[in-house]
Amino acid sequence: MTLPDIQLINHVSRAAGKAILEIYGQDFAVQHKEDDSPLTQADLASHNHIVAALQELTPQIPVLSEESADIPWEERRQWQRYWLIDPLDGTREFVKRNGEFTVNIALIEEGLPVLGVVHVPVTGATYFGDIENGAFRQENGAAAEPIQVTRPCARPLRVAGSRSHAGDSLKQFLARLPEHTMVSMGSSLKLCLVAEGKADIYPRLGPTSEWDTAAAQAVVEAAGGQVTDTRLQRLRYNQKESLLNPYFLVFGDNSIDWKAWL
Repeated sequence: MTLPDIQLINHVSRAAGKAILEIYGQDFAVQHKEDDSPLTQADLASHNHIVAALQELTPQIPVLSEESADIPWEERRQWQRYWLIDPLDGTREFVKRNGEFTVNIALIEEGLPVLGVVHVPVTGATYFGDIENGAFRQENGAAAEPIQVTRPCARPLRVAGSRSHAGDSLKQFLARLPEHTMVSMGSSLKLCLVAEGKADIYPRLGPTSEWDTAAAQAVVEAAGGQVTDTRLQRLRYNQKESLLNPYFLVFGDNSIDWKAWL
């Protein structure tokens, strides 16, 4: 397996981020999809840029995006390799203008993310990683620095949580944990906190879609961490007609039986 040049994918993500920021600085309309999730011009501008760029770079690899997810299961179940993108992950954070939204681009190989890029338009930071070269964080224009999960985990535990999606299941999980502190963050940045060793566990006990997690999962795994379902089985992609993820856990220290607190 030959991986695409991840620096080219970084460039695609940064260009998409610029397209998002052009709209972020203006008054923008917010529509709602059938599932009541928000949609803005920025989602579509980023989607159009990424899809066009990937089709030019890798015309032989199909693309599945949140904004073009209506590809029939009979077609995509044949895919051994495909791009999975979320053009603007954290649209709710975008609408709130808190800066905690990302551009997510992942390459999936036989159901697993093997390369991922998570770009943060407002700060210019980019997290990226692949199965061959490890994981990195690059600030605006600076040299990329390697990142890795914290193992063994910190005491007290540092738990990454959502600004927009805290439900009863998470509250019950937190009630069972030993002493811990919370780190609140939007979008796929919560997975990146684990990847760069700033959080020990991110429990997602609520609905997400496959494009929400794939790119950051590649970064976490390249940084030595794990993204699993609640049975501690590795999260996989394009295994069924539905594009919804199971509830999942993201962690760095695999010596702990995290599911014991579920």
